[in-house]
Amino acid sequence: MRALDVLATGPAALVQDLGRPGFAHLGVPPSGALDAPALRLANRLTGNPEHAAGIEALLGGLSVRARCSCTVAVTGPVVPVSRDERELGSHAPIYLAPGQTLAIGTPDTGLRCYLAVSGGIDVEPELGSRSRDVLSEIGPPPLAPGDVLRLGERHGIPAGEDELAAPSQAGELVVPVWLGPRDDWFAEPAAQLARTWTVTPDSNRVGLRLDGEPLRRTKNDELPSEGLLTGAIQVPPNGLPVVFLADHPTTGGYPVIAVVAPGALPALAQARPGTTVRFRPQA
Repeated sequence: MRALDVLATGPAALVQDLGRPGFAHLGVPPSGALDAPALRLANRLTGNPEHAAGIEALLGGLSVRARCSCTVAVTGPVVPVSRDERELGSHAPIYLAPGQTLAIGTPDTGLRCYLAVSGGIDVEPELGSRSRDVLSEIGPPPLAPGDVLRLGERHGIPAGEDELAAPSQAGELVVPVWLGPRDDWFAEPAAQLARTWTVTPDSNRVGLRLDGEPLRRTKNDELPSEGLLTGAIQVPPNGLPVVFLADHPTTGGYPVIAVVAPGALPALAQARPGTTVRFRPQA
C-alpha cells in the first residue's frame, strides 16, 4: 500500500495543494498553500506535478513513517529534517524505504514548512481541490497522529534541486500594494499605510492581523458587503488593518484601503508574530 503513517503533527498540519479558485460566487475561498512557491518546489523535488497535494506544517514538528518506497522533500524556511534520526536537511529529495521515518524540526525563521511525497497526498478532492479551508471547513480535516495518508502513483523524476533554498525570513517586510478601491475613505492613505505595522499572534490562514497606530478614516458611511480578493487590506472599525490570505471570506463590509501585490503574499504567509511590515504603495 502506498501510504504514510502520521506520527506527530506539531502545532498544526494540513493537506494543501494549489487551491480551488473560481468558487467565490458560491462563497468558497480559494484556499491552497499559503506559500505556493514552496509547495511547487517541493513537488518538483519529488517528481510530482506542481499542483499535487502535500502537507503544510505550522512551525514544523511533523513526523511520518513510510509504508512504501517514496521520495519526499521539505521546503519553505530552512529547517532541520531527519530520516530515522539522521540529519539530512531541507530543500533536497530524500528517499524513504518502507518503515523509515521522516521528522521535521522547528525552523529558526518563518512559519510554514511543506512536505511533498512522490505521488502526492491522495485524499478525496472537494470542488476540485484537496486543500483544507479553515474558514468554511471544506477539505480534509487537520492531520492527527494515527492518520494514514494514501499516496498516488509516482509521476516523474525529481527536478529543481539546483534551486536555492528560501532565504531567512527578514525581521521587517517591505510589501508593495496597490491603493484602492476604498482608499478615498482615508486621510492620506499612502502615508498612513507606510507606517510600521507589527504582525500579531491572532493571525492565521484567514488573515494577517496587524498592530500599530490606527488608520484614520474620513468617511464613516455604511458599506454594503462587496467582493474580496486574496491580499485585500481591510480596515475594521478599530483602524487596524487585516491582510486577507488564502482562506479569507469572499465578501466583507469594511473598506479595503489597498491590495497586496500577489508576489508578496508568500513572504507574508511566513511572517511570524512580531515581524514588522511596511506597505509601499505602487504608482
